[in-house]
Amino acid sequence: MKNSIYPCLWFNNEAEAAANFYCSVFKDSEIKLKSSLVVSFNLYGQRFMGLNGGPMFKKNPSISFFVLCESIEETNETWDKLKDGGSILMPIDKYPWSERYGWVQDRFGVSWQLYLGQMKDVGQKFTPSFMFVKEQSGKAEEAVNFYTSIFENSSINGISKYTAEDADVEGYVKHAQFKLNDQVFMAMDSSAEHEFSFNEGISIVVTCKTQDEIDYYWNKLLENGRESQCGWLEDKYGVSWQIVPAILDELMSDPTKFERVMQAVIKMKKLDIQTMIDA
Repeated sequence: MKNSIYPCLWFNNEAEAAANFYCSVFKDSEIKLKSSLVVSFNLYGQRFMGLNGGPMFKKNPSISFFVLCESIEETNETWDKLKDGGSILMPIDKYPWSERYGWVQDRFGVSWQLYLGQMKDVGQKFTPSFMFVKEQSGKAEEAVNFYTSIFENSSINGISKYTAEDADVEGYVKHAQFKLNDQVFMAMDSSAEHEFSFNEGISIVVTCKTQDEIDYYWNKLLENGRESQCGWLEDKYGVSWQIVPAILDELMSDPTKFERVMQAVIKMKKLDIQTMIDA
């Protein structure tokens, strides 16, 4: 099953403004689709979606995005733009894991971890990173094994763990890198006190070509989780996923079909392709 997997960012009616901001920060970026509900945009060829969902959910650092920068100049320039109006989580500096690294939450609430590296080592500019905190702390390795067992073309590239000398629980995951359908993701545990955890503010979208694929991913990711509306589910670790048909983009981009399709979607939990087409 070949799928496109990409992040969805929840906004309080700021999706278009955020998309324009990110396209101004990152080169080779463009808005691909725009409606009152969603804005789809590409940053360095990687897809993101902004959703105007209202004030219900807020994004937080439990899911952040590593940004690979290939020079100190690029790192500094990107940092200066992202921190404008935002807040610094870790100041940009030299760290044991990178000559230049910084963690910032931008003015729209999205968290970015900038680091100096080489594209040949990762293969993509942006890498979503899951941080397992609170009651999920210590479950990062289990989650990585769970996700890679579900998706095709998946692998675990490496898992490093905290030792007795580190400032976290020995044996917890310090850093894990893995692939889902050849797309790189990262994960880590943190037993520190945090005021946030996974929520619908940032979800992961899985696009499917057929109803069989929708059924497969829905059933697998829902194991011991919780189903929601409109193709959304929350897995057993609290991470939110959207399992959607690839045809949804076509239906949503046609203003003559948009309202009817959305009326059909809001009545469903798991999405049914034929029902959407019939609408």
